[in-house]
Amino acid sequence: MTIDKSKVAIGFIVAGVLTLMFGIISAIIGPSVMKNQVEKNTVIDPKNDLSYTMWKDLPVPFFMSVYFFHVLNPQEILKGEKPMVEQRGPYVYRKQCRKENITFHPNSTVSYREYRRYFFEPSMSVGNESDVVTIPNMLVLGAAVMLEDLPYAVRLLISTTFKTFNEGPFLTKTVGELMWGFDSKLVDFLNKYLPGMLPSTGKFGLFAEFNNSNTGLFTIHTGRDDIRKAHKVDSWNGLTELSYWRTPQCNMINGTAGQLWPPFMTKESTLPFYSPDACRSLELVYQRAGEMKGIPLYRYVAPKTMFANGTDYAPNEGFCPCRQSGLLNVSSCRHNSPVFISHPHFFNADPVLLDYVLGLNPTEEEHGLFIDIHPLTGVPLNVSIRLQLNLYMKRVSGITETGKISEVVMPMLWFEENGYIDGPVLTTFHTNLVILPAVMEYMQYIFIALGLVTTVVAILVYHKVKRSSNRAAISTPFENPWVCTTASCKSSTFRNSFPAL
Repeated sequence: MTIDKSKVAIGFIVAGVLTLMFGIISAIIGPSVMKNQVEKNTVIDPKNDLSYTMWKDLPVPFFMSVYFFHVLNPQEILKGEKPMVEQRGPYVYRKQCRKENITFHPNSTVSYREYRRYFFEPSMSVGNESDVVTIPNMLVLGAAVMLEDLPYAVRLLISTTFKTFNEGPFLTKTVGELMWGFDSKLVDFLNKYLPGMLPSTGKFGLFAEFNNSNTGLFTIHTGRDDIRKAHKVDSWNGLTELSYWRTPQCNMINGTAGQLWPPFMTKESTLPFYSPDACRSLELVYQRAGEMKGIPLYRYVAPKTMFANGTDYAPNEGFCPCRQSGLLNVSSCRHNSPVFISHPHFFNADPVLLDYVLGLNPTEEEHGLFIDIHPLTGVPLNVSIRLQLNLYMKRVSGITETGKISEVVMPMLWFEENGYIDGPVLTTFHTNLVILPAVMEYMQYIFIALGLVTTVVAILVYHKVKRSSNRAAISTPFENPWVCTTASCKSSTFRNSFPAL
């Protein structure tokens, strides 16, 4: 059976054109398909196994590393000399978070409470929770500043109370006691006769109210009606704005809850989030692009204006009364105790703060906070939130425990909450959001190239076949009836020419 090569070539031309068209159409609609898939998988929905699990249970290890500023010269400080501190740590705790009371609402929002627990990790720490550290006594030095405007006689009475309960200006306690609480007769007395003065009714510890607690009732957008709203806070404890600060702008609850962000971020995007622990909304800015194990990321960092005072940055005037830039006064949401938040070692703060305390050495690498985000999905790949807790101390007449202390913002400790995607979650994330999109993109170009090559080659073959057919038709000889080539023809002709023979 003879194969018609021209028809085969035409078949390949059709196949090549179809492949080319498929590749071009894929290239045109591919980004839209990818966008729709990202939107579908970043909406907060129990049907989205990967993204919902990441939001609900944080399936990656998360740790809190705590560094104490051990006071080396407490007696000299009481005489008016500069404080000298030595960093002790890290003391590392594994953080376990879980969301409970998850309730979806018809307006495309979801409410929940997130509970957190901390577990000490000896293998990751420099020592044990039994290590002893000396820090300023917030109960005494903090109360002294809070009560300095009371009549002198009342201040004398307060000082007598401190002595009665054997409370001095500095505490020497174990790490575990400072973190999670210790028994204090003064605390028991205050809770009994001045209820509400202290943040907790049990043991007094710097992180006592953090462990086995929740961050409040968050209501956030699921992104179902508008993906640009995904994870953004709708309300916190029923509030759409705060009342801690002096201006409406500072009281705004902006951004997300600080765990996930809306997808499709650009270098112009910022990273706003509300932090109940800082009592305000914070906003990070783009610094640079990078990669984490092949996954593209954008790094966002804290701008220098984050904790700037109202003089250096006017929008922050609402967070005042302020001191030097680099300090956030959180007394308004911490029972009026003279507590300030800053970056560790006063990084990005007014350099004068370093002159008041010996033993600090700020660097961006060790003390700057950052969040690495996968810009397509808004999922954090690597997080390091670093903050420092400081106590404002000064001499208060009538309260002899303050001695001759010079006015100073005294660092007590700093902590880092960090975590990053790894293991099976990273593998799944890399496969679904890096490898598959890349394969789809390469397949588009492969189809276009394959279709183009097939079409061109098939057209050339078709033309070659047609030329060969035409050439064969032209070169075939015409038949001459007068020309005999066979023996029978020759015999018959001879007889017809000479019939008589």
